[in-house]
Formats: sequence, structure tokens, C-alpha cells
Amino acid sequence: MSLHTNLAGRLRNTNLPKTHGLLPVFEAVVNSIQALEETDGLAEGQITLEIIRNPQQQMHPGKGAEKEIIKGFTITDNGVGFNAANMESFETLDSDHKVGKGCRGIGRLMWLKAFDIAEVESVFCQEGKLYQRNFSFSSRRGVQTESPVAVHDQEVRTVLKLDGLDKEYYASCRKTPLSIAEALLEHCLWYYVRSPATPNIVVKDGTKNISLSNIYDRCMHSAATAQQVSLKGYVFELTHIKFRVGVNKNHSMFLCAANRVVKEESIGKKVPGLFGTLSDDAGEFTYACYVTSDYLDEHVRSERTAFNIAETIEDLISDQEISLSEIREVVVEKTREYLSDYLHENMKAGKERVNTFVAQKAPRYRSIMSHMDERELVVDPRISDKELESLLHRHYYEAEKSLMEEGHEIMNPALESNLEDYQSRLSDYLRKAQDFKQSDLANYVTHRRTIIDLLEKYIERLDDDKYAREDLIHQLIMPMRMDSTQTPFDACNLWLIDERLAFHDYLASDKPLSSMPVTGDISGKEPDLCALNVCNNPILVSDKKALPLASITVVEIKRPMRNDAREGEDKDPIEQALSYLDRIREGQAKTAGGRLIPNSRDIPGFCYVICDLTPSVVQRCRIFDLTPTHDHMGYFGYSKSYGAFIEVISYNRLVQSVKERNKAFFDKLGLPST
Repeated sequence: MSLHTNLAGRLRNTNLPKTHGLLPVFEAVVNSIQALEETDGLAEGQITLEIIRNPQQQMHPGKGAEKEIIKGFTITDNGVGFNAANMESFETLDSDHKVGKGCRGIGRLMWLKAFDIAEVESVFCQEGKLYQRNFSFSSRRGVQTESPVAVHDQEVRTVLKLDGLDKEYYASCRKTPLSIAEALLEHCLWYYVRSPATPNIVVKDGTKNISLSNIYDRCMHSAATAQQVSLKGYVFELTHIKFRVGVNKNHSMFLCAANRVVKEESIGKKVPGLFGTLSDDAGEFTYACYVTSDYLDEHVRSERTAFNIAETIEDLISDQEISLSEIREVVVEKTREYLSDYLHENMKAGKERVNTFVAQKAPRYRSIMSHMDERELVVDPRISDKELESLLHRHYYEAEKSLMEEGHEIMNPALESNLEDYQSRLSDYLRKAQDFKQSDLANYVTHRRTIIDLLEKYIERLDDDKYAREDLIHQLIMPMRMDSTQTPFDACNLWLIDERLAFHDYLASDKPLSSMPVTGDISGKEPDLCALNVCNNPILVSDKKALPLASITVVEIKRPMRNDAREGEDKDPIEQALSYLDRIREGQAKTAGGRLIPNSRDIPGFCYVICDLTPSVVQRCRIFDLTPTHDHMGYFGYSKSYGAFIEVISYNRLVQSVKERNKAFFDKLGLPST
């Protein structure tokens, strides 16, 4: 196929991601390495990658040459050059001239994806004589070449200039000489790791010169270790490398083809204990595994930006094709073996982190830890509580799902099932199910511990010497402007006040009385909390088909340390609660379904006032003839005129009481109760 006649179409069909803008440059350096190999002078080889900047354009004017826009690169080497055979190969798309080196014959197309033009000056030796060949290569004009001319008193040398870097590729590429040199070393690392001799490659930017050999020596923690594994008849070679800390931030797997890195993938979360930095006698290091194989060479895409390998393989072809997941599994297994001595302490610390978190903050997972994969629970000790909770919850869900599937099989046994075997499986299933029930109970108790901690925090004095508004505490007890038809059961924390309030037929929070189906009232007054209980009385015997007795509870919440209580419904919290109760009774109370409850006027009423016992509040309690509690942290009594029980609870008493009621549960789970 002629390069000239098919160039435009081949360029359209050549893919180069915007994040790979320097790949054509790096591939040109690899071409230079191969040109040196042809002369058998790799050790004496010299390759210079020079960054060409535009002094007229700067990212940040006045901040130095490195801030000037990169317009191109020049690659110079003393390799074999563009002799007749290499020039013919250059002018032939998909050439197999260097197929033995893994070349696909389209590298030159990549130049024109990222650059406007490529210009070449090459002095080469042919039949014992020196010649110079100059040519240019662009998408508009193809290859514009001159006949080679004989030269004297010159050295073999090839200079490739890539000019006019595309703005979109420039935006995503590295821009400092050091970062470019490090990326180039990563791309060509295989030559340094595997070859006894490597060329002297230098990245030049103005007067600054950076040697890749120096970077390599600085990066390597110790000598690389090679290992071969077989997978479906193909040999894969793994090279284990320890990098000094700071060079490679992540523990990674690198899939290579034709001696170049093609795909990088982090494996830190796939190998138990492989997190943070590892240490040996020489100090701390990060780990990398470079993978090479004929299989990877055969399945790399022509642009060398990815592989034509599926993540997983269908069963029909699973014995012929190899998937990425299978390669990854082999790498993870061999990595675990290679690093086993270093991973032990990390795994121990990770397990201790999980055990401590479960014991102190998430006891719901304690009873089902044995049903989770232990290797999956080895975490980085630096993991946050939020991330760890998410991880445990994910494993909990998987274990619960597995239990549910097992339950379906257990409850629908096959006719041919062995009775003894079935009874054993059933016993094992029930034991697991019991563990999950214990986990649910532990979760509920832990939730209570958290709510109590929040309540204590809300009633403390703030940094500005003030106290939290009552709406924060209200929201903690029950979401505002909602009723029980809109709020999940576990979103209400009425047990903070009285355990009996957790069971109700209807509950409304901060809603006008007129909007509550239980009241029949048309006013716009808004009690903080209003609950209606329709209760079955087990000793009541009656042939009459009437609803059982009901009770109405009103809860009024005030800001901590508020000291402005005085006579009047708007200022006295006790009077306010009793007035709400009266309005409900006068409107003829109904069930949540809208049915009238008989004897609405006689419905027992319970009024709770949550506030601190400031002097003005204590005065109002005495006026209503309420009795102090034994600890003097609250008042209680019965108002005959209103037909209501009244309890005024201070925030200190509220917290102390709820802690005492739940202490046994907290102690059982190992949670602090004070």
C-alpha cells in the first residue's frame, strides 16, 4: 500500500488519545534505540531529546523558560540512520521491516496526529560510504524527499524534528523537563531493566540536561527480579521492581508490549496488605510488576495505547483466549508471594484497625465477621471511619445476599436430598441467620448510642457563648414538618423522652393542627410533637364494636438554658402544651385513617416539656403545682382541669435517663455508656 495515496485515510483511522500527546515523541526515542541496536553500539549510543519552546508564548510570562509553550521536540541519535532499507520501510505503511522488534509500521502516523510536520536529516553509511538524506513528512504533502548525497568529514547521525504540537495534546501533556524525562524513562524502562547495556539518553531543555540513567539509578531501590509463569500455554515474564519512595506513588502492574509500557494499573487494593510504603533493610520502597509476553505483543493495538484483550472471556473460548482478569489474578498471586515477608506487618495492622473499629464504633458487624472473606478485610490502617464503614457494609451486603440465596435452597430441598445432609445444612444456615439477627440488633443499639452523643453535643454551650436552637434538637427527635405517614419508623427517636412513645398510631412534627388528620382542628397552631396512640386493652371485654381507648401526647421543646418563661401561651411551655391538647380534644380526635374516636374529650393526655430548669421555668412548674423529681432535675404532676399528666424534663435528666435505660445494651456491645 502506497503511503502517498492512503495517508489521509490512514490518519483518520489512527487513534491517539489526547492524554497520550507525548507518545509519538517517546516512540521516536524507541526508534533511535532500535537504530543503535542495528549498529551493535547500544552501549556507546547517544540519544538527545531536546524540548523546543516558543519564547513568544508563555503560560506565565516572566517565570522562566520552563513556562514557555512547547512547540516541538528534536530527537538526535548516532544510530544506523535512514539507509535505503530503512527509507523504503518508512515509505511503506504497515511495514514488517522491524516486525521482530514488535514494530507495527505506523509509528510515523502518530507523529502527524500530534504535530504539524516532521523533518529529518540523516547521515548514514552505505557500502562503506557516507550519505546524507533530508526529507519532510506532513499530512498535507506526505513525504517530500531529496535524493541522498555523498558527504565527507561528518559523523553518522539522525536528527528528527517534530514541530507544531497540537494545542489539545499540549494541554494534557507533561511540560517540565524532569517530568518529561521521568515519563520517558517509564516508557523505556524495559531497556534499562533487561539490557546489560543501555544508551545514554538525555533530555535537554535550554541549558538544562537530564540523564535518564541518573534518574534510573536514583529511582531503583534494588535490583529487579524476573519470574516466569505459564498461562494457557503462553509464557508470561514478571519483573518485580522496588522503587525508592517518592518515585512511584502507587503499587502498580505495568503491561508491556514490544519493550514498551502500554497499560498501567494499580494493584494496591487487590493484594492484601499492599498499601502505604513497604520496608526492607535498605529502607522504604513502592512496588511495581512489569509484565511481558508474546501474547501481549500479539494483542497490542497498533497505536500501542491499549490491548485487544477482553476483561473477561466467555466459556466457549475461555480455553483459547486469555482475559485481562486472568492476567491480573496471576500477577496478584505472584506479587503476594514475592512480597510475603513485607506484607505480614501491614496485614496485621490492617486487621487490628478493623477489629478496633468494630469493637468501638460498629459492633453490628461483630457477629457476622466470620462470614466475610478475611483477605478482603485487610485494610490500610490509615483508612477513614467513613471509608471503613462503607467497606464493611459492602461486605455485609454480599454476605447477606449469599445467606438469602442459601435460604431459598434450604427451604426448597430437592426430593433426592439426603436427610442427614439436609439437617446439617439447615442447622448451619440457621446459625448464620442468627448471627445476622444479632447484627441487626447491634446496629439498632449503636444507632441509639450515636443519637445520645448528638443530643449531648447539641445541649452544650457553643463557641459564641450561646446555645443551640430548639429546632436542632427537635430535628434529632423527629424530622420537622412531617408526620408518621411521611417518616420512616427508624427516623423517629422519641425513645429519648419515653420508650412508650416509640409506639404510636399517628405522629406529627411541627405541623399545623388543621393539617393533622387526627385532630379535626382548623387552627394554624403548631405543637412541636403530637402523638396519638390507639391501644388494645387486653382486659377489656365488650360486645360493642367501637375503637379502644386512645391517648394523646404533646411534646414541647425549648432552647437550652432559655430563661424567659412567663404567663401566657406564647411564653409558658407548660401552658402551651396543655393548650395544644385542648385544641385537639375540641376538634374531635380521629385515627390516622380519619375515623372519629369516641369520647374525644375524655382521651387521656400526656404533656412533655423538654427544657432546662432555669429560674423562670421552675416558677412556672410551681404555679402548676408540679412535684420535683427525686434528683431535682425535673417536675411531674397531674392537671385535673386539663385531664393531663405533665412532665417537665431538663436536658441533663433527659440524657442521664436515656443512658441509664440503655446502659445494659451498651455494656453488652462494649460501647461506652458514660
